[in-house]
Amino acid sequence: MPVASPSRRGTQALAPGALLALFTAQFLGALLPNAPLLCAAGAGGLAFELAVRRWRPGALSLLNRVRCDETVRQLLRDLLFVLGLAHLTDVAGATRLVLVGGLLAGYAAHFLCRAIGMVVRRQRTLPVLTRNIDTSELRLPPAPPRLLTAPARRIPLMSVPATAGLLATVATGRALWGLLGIGITFGLLAGAAARLATWLLPGRRPPGEEAVLEWFRRWLAEYRPEVGLYFSGGSGTAYQANMWLSTMAALDRRAMVVLRERPMVQQIAATELPVVCLPRVAHLMLLEHSSLRVLIHPANAPKTSQVLRIPTIKHAFVNHGESDKLSSCNPYAKVYDEVWVAGPAARRRYALADVGVDDRDVVEVGRPQLAPIRRAAGPPPPEGPITVLYAPTWEGWTDDPGNTSVILAGENIVRALLDDPRVRLLYKPHPMTGTVNRAAAAADAAIRAHIASVGGAPAPVPPPLDDAPVPARREAVGRQADDMERMAAQGPPEPEHAAEVTAHATARTAAFWAAQPDRAHLVLTGPRPDIYSCFNQADVLIADVSSVVADFLASGKPYAVVNTSGLSEEEFRAANPTVRAATIVPPDAAGLPALLDAVAEPALDTLAAARAELTEYLLGPAEPPSLVRFRAAVDDLYAAAEARRARQRDDEAEADGGDGVEGAPRSASEPAERSASRRSAG
Repeated sequence: MPVASPSRRGTQALAPGALLALFTAQFLGALLPNAPLLCAAGAGGLAFELAVRRWRPGALSLLNRVRCDETVRQLLRDLLFVLGLAHLTDVAGATRLVLVGGLLAGYAAHFLCRAIGMVVRRQRTLPVLTRNIDTSELRLPPAPPRLLTAPARRIPLMSVPATAGLLATVATGRALWGLLGIGITFGLLAGAAARLATWLLPGRRPPGEEAVLEWFRRWLAEYRPEVGLYFSGGSGTAYQANMWLSTMAALDRRAMVVLRERPMVQQIAATELPVVCLPRVAHLMLLEHSSLRVLIHPANAPKTSQVLRIPTIKHAFVNHGESDKLSSCNPYAKVYDEVWVAGPAARRRYALADVGVDDRDVVEVGRPQLAPIRRAAGPPPPEGPITVLYAPTWEGWTDDPGNTSVILAGENIVRALLDDPRVRLLYKPHPMTGTVNRAAAAADAAIRAHIASVGGAPAPVPPPLDDAPVPARREAVGRQADDMERMAAQGPPEPEHAAEVTAHATARTAAFWAAQPDRAHLVLTGPRPDIYSCFNQADVLIADVSSVVADFLASGKPYAVVNTSGLSEEEFRAANPTVRAATIVPPDAAGLPALLDAVAEPALDTLAAARAELTEYLLGPAEPPSLVRFRAAVDDLYAAAEARRARQRDDEAEADGGDGVEGAPRSASEPAERSASRRSAG
């Protein structure tokens, strides 16, 4: 479960408390009775709820989790008003019954609208979601307004007339105001139900499941994909797939992205590749009868085993980063046809781990994503500053000691850096920091607070560009849109759109860094600026044992790794090849001044030669370029898939005495064809 930040936890505790206090005051106003207290608390409670819904969505989630949602809260508010009417006014009993009947009729209309909304949402949940694909043939209708489909918005807002009318009745003793307000609320809720019901009419109904699946089969036959990026994951994990999008787009083959979770469709970064989400296994199996031959996997996930059932596709595991952590040689990797790694270090890592990955299935392809990283241009200017990037990793699912330096060493490191007048600090924590261990979340918050105390601040949003055209964002669909409406709007990108987006992203990043003061300490979170952009700004990196270290080596700049494992420095270096050319930083942050001296004066940098040697060991040779080797690996695996498919057709034809059946099951006696070229480091 993700751990909320201290400020967010405070808001989530204060908002329900304030609302409960208002309900208590309203109850006392009805019981005493006290008309001013009843009216003030009732009006304040509804106004507070609407304000929280507008400016702090989710602040009342604690009440929702205990089944005290917006409808229950509004019902309680109305009940207290009715109780107050009995004590504070001379409204006749029959009139009070009419008021109560009107309120109940309004709630009946609300629940009717809710039921219709459930039917509409079910109809609009398609078996396939897409981006960058023409869906005009499906004639997908627009989504209903969110006010009609979201009970959390509808009931508080449409109850304002009823609440105002009851307030006026309590204050004046005249039932007419209450009847008028309740009548307006009933009309609004009934009208909402009637309007929403129009989405059940034939003209607004989306196509059925079979029609959508048949359309998807035709698209597969027309596009004829050859290679895909397969990804499954929860919120916050999209970065694992995003880092491979540019590499996939640079292939010479028709590529696509295959997802499994509906929310992930919008979390995948801007790309020109067709994006397809197939949540159900039965629909995923449609890929078996397509031209898709290779799937590339940047992460292991429970749903990966489902796509591995398809015998017509070869699978390669590329991981989303390489490090010396145990997760970089997961035993699950042996389920793939091949494991693609950056360089000899990862090959040796798998061999030493002895997790069942055959060395013949390990292919060295380098790291094609590292092209944006610039090589070091020399030391920082004598007048400074020395830009230090502190990019610790997160605590990991296992929360093993030494995974992250944030808990044991983070504050010491940041304090030592900020005390050095030469330093400009860029703090970029892993996006999942604190999601497992609350101590990591607290340490991260303390680090940010310390940076703020010396004038640092969270990085501002990159400024708009005055001299660069902003390319059309196909992802920018109205806030009321649902998955179906986004699918309709996010059709094929315009010609040259990819180049425009890339150019604009580059200009936006440059504008962001140009807008920052030269010596400003920054807390960098979120996807922008990306980690490689931070590499280009930094003169030195301080990190943990993670893929960040291996990637930073492409810059040729000095780096340090924090040792919070409890091992001695010698044991730490022996256990983690990525730190062999690093300065080792203990939990007390000793040694940082010497590191900064070596950055400022290259003559003191005794690890430059070791970094060059380690770079080739971790990332592979510079020639041929990594992208060339990656393309060759795709081509070889594609050829292996085609060869296996041809053998299956021949076997079927021989067994049946006729033509083979495309997509027949894999033969148990299939020979393992190995291509020597795709297993070489070059």
